[in-house]
Amino acid sequence: MSHADIDTVLGQALRMPEEERAEIAEKLIASLEDSPDSAVEEAWQEEVARRIRDLESGAVVGIPWEEVRRRLRDKAS
Repeated sequence: MSHADIDTVLGQALRMPEEERAEIAEKLIASLEDSPDSAVEEAWQEEVARRIRDLESGAVVGIPWEEVRRRLRDKAS
């Protein structure tokens, strides 16, 4: 693929809604990774399940994305 083709694809992707861009980015990153280690994959699934339980039980309270984004921008300034 030529550099011009890459620029064209990137330009199209950047015009997509944020959620679609995130999905594309996730798939591109996954395509660069070696096959996942099953033990690591299982550990991540357990961690995700634990975090979901914590949120659903009220043990932890989430922060809205807008607040997280604002905090990150403030730190970067």
